[in-house]
Amino acid sequence: MTATEPWLPVFGYGGHIKATTQELIIADGSTIRRYPLQAVKHLLVVGGHTLHTSAVTNLLKAGAAITFFDIDGLPIGYLYPYGYRPDGAVHEAQERAPPHRFAQQLATAALQSRLLHLEELYGRAGHEIFYAGELDFLHQAREEVAASVTMEELRRLSRLTGDMYYEILSRMLPPELGFRRRAARPHTDPVNAMFSLGYSMLYGNCCVSLVGAHLDPDRGMLHEGAGSLVHDLIEPQKAVMVDRTVIRFAREEIAEGDYECSDKRCYLEADVSTRLITALRDSIDQSRIDTQVRILRDALLANADFHVLYW
Repeated sequence: MTATEPWLPVFGYGGHIKATTQELIIADGSTIRRYPLQAVKHLLVVGGHTLHTSAVTNLLKAGAAITFFDIDGLPIGYLYPYGYRPDGAVHEAQERAPPHRFAQQLATAALQSRLLHLEELYGRAGHEIFYAGELDFLHQAREEVAASVTMEELRRLSRLTGDMYYEILSRMLPPELGFRRRAARPHTDPVNAMFSLGYSMLYGNCCVSLVGAHLDPDRGMLHEGAGSLVHDLIEPQKAVMVDRTVIRFAREEIAEGDYECSDKRCYLEADVSTRLITALRDSIDQSRIDTQVRILRDALLANADFHVLYW
C-alpha cells in the first residue's frame, strides 16, 4: 500500500487483523505488518482471517471502508462508517469514459505481451514453432489493432489473435497432454485446467484492487458483461503472470500421475495443484496490478495519460 493506492488487501487464510487508534496491525505467522490507521481508506479482506473488533471499530471511526471477498476474490459484502458514501466520482467518470480510448490500448498491450512471450519461447525451443506467415500475420494484426476505429474490429482481432496464440503455444507442449487450444469449462486436458486455475487467481487479485479503488468491475472497455473490466486489465498480464508458469509446469513439472482425465473433465492432483498455486503466487505481481488500477483511475478522474503495463 502506498499513498496513491490507499486500499489494503489481505489475502489467504489465518491472518490476525487488529488495530489501535493509531495503526492497523496484520499478523501472519511470524510476519507482522503495521500501517498508519489514517492511511488505510479501504481494507480488503480476502479469504479467512481473524478480524478483531478493535480493527473494525477503529477503521470505521477513521472513516475507512471494509470489504469482504471469498478466496477467489469475488466481493461478498462490506462495512461502511455511518454516513459514508462510496466515491461516486469514480463511477461517474467510468460511465462517461469513451471505451475506445482504453480498449485500443488494452488490446494492443495484450497482443504485444503475447508476441513477446512467443518470441521468448521460440528463442528457447531450438526449432520452428510458427507456421508459414503466422508471425507476420500477428505483427500485422498488432498494427491493425493500433489503427482500428471500431469496437467491433478491436474485439474481433483480439479474439482471433488470442486463439492463434494458444494454438502456437500448443506446439511447445508434449502431445500426450492433449492441449490443442484454449477451451471453455469443463476442461478435458491438464493444460487448460492449469490455465484456468492461474487466470482465476489473477482475476481475483485484480477484482480486489478494482473494488478497492471504487471502480465497477462489471463496466468494461474492451470486454462486456460480468467482470468485464477485470478481464480488460488481466488480458495484458496473462502472458507474464500466468502463462510462463503454466507452460513451464506443462513442459517440465507435470507427470502422468499428476492428473486424471476423462471424456467429461480433467482433474489435477492435489500435489501438483499446490505446487502450481505456490508458483503462481510468486508470479502474480499484486503491486503491478495495483499500479495499473491506479493508472486507470487517474486517467478516468483527471483525463491523465492511460498506458498499460504488460512486460
